[in-house]
Amino acid sequence: MLELKNISYEVSQPDAAETKEILHDVSFKVDERFVAITGPNGGGKSTLAKIIAGIIKPTSGQILLDGEDVTELGITERARIGVSFAFQQPVRFKGITVKDLINLAAGRKLTVAEACAYLSEVGLCARDYINREVDASLSGGELKRIEIATVLARGTKLAVFDEPEAGIDLWSFGNLIAVFKKMHTKINGSILIISHQERILNIADKIIVVADGKLTAVGDKDTVLPELLRSSTACPTLLDKLS
Repeated sequence: MLELKNISYEVSQPDAAETKEILHDVSFKVDERFVAITGPNGGGKSTLAKIIAGIIKPTSGQILLDGEDVTELGITERARIGVSFAFQQPVRFKGITVKDLINLAAGRKLTVAEACAYLSEVGLCARDYINREVDASLSGGELKRIEIATVLARGTKLAVFDEPEAGIDLWSFGNLIAVFKKMHTKINGSILIISHQERILNIADKIIVVADGKLTAVGDKDTVLPELLRSSTACPTLLDKLS
C-alpha cells in the first residue's frame, strides 16, 4: 500500500525572492488495484507522480510504501523495492532490442518464449517485435505497449504511469485501454495512472482529483466521475474524451 502524508513541494523562481508552491498538503492512500489521478493542466499531477517514483523529493511530508518510510529514497532505491515509473514519452534506445529491454526489466535472462509472452500480453505480435531495436522506427503507441510489457516483466507492487495516452493516435489509444483493462484483472499490486481521459478514469477503482496543487476530491469512479463530467463543460482541460 502507498500512503502520502501532507506532501508539499516548492520550487525556486529565477530572479524572485519567493518560492512557488506546486503541491500543498496532499494526503491519500493507494491500496486498490487501479487508481487514477486527474485534474486540470498545470495542477501538479505529473510532479506528484515524480515524487511517488522518487525522481524528485517533496519539500515536506512523508511517503510510505507498505508502512515503510521511503521519503528519502531516490528512483533507483524505490525501483529495487517495487516501484515502476512510465514516462509520458518512453525513452528510445538505439542498439537495444525489445528482448534486451524485457530481460533488463525482469532482472534475468528470459527465454524467447517468456519474453514473447509479455509482448502478447500487450497485444503485440511477438515475432514482429522481439528482435527490433527500441528506436525511432517504433511508433508512440508501440513504444507505450512495449513499456507496459517491461512493467509486467518486472512485476512490481506499484506501477506509476504519467499520462500514457500522450502522443498516440486514436487506434493506439483503443489498444492501450484494452491492455490496461487486462492489467486491472491480472496485476498483483497497484496501478497508478495520471490521466485526463474519461475511458481510463472509467476503469479506475478510485479517482483522485488534484487542482492548483491541492487534493480536491477522492472517491470511487461512480462518485467522482459524474462530477468531473459536469465540471469538464466549464474546464475542457479537466477531462478529455478520446473515443
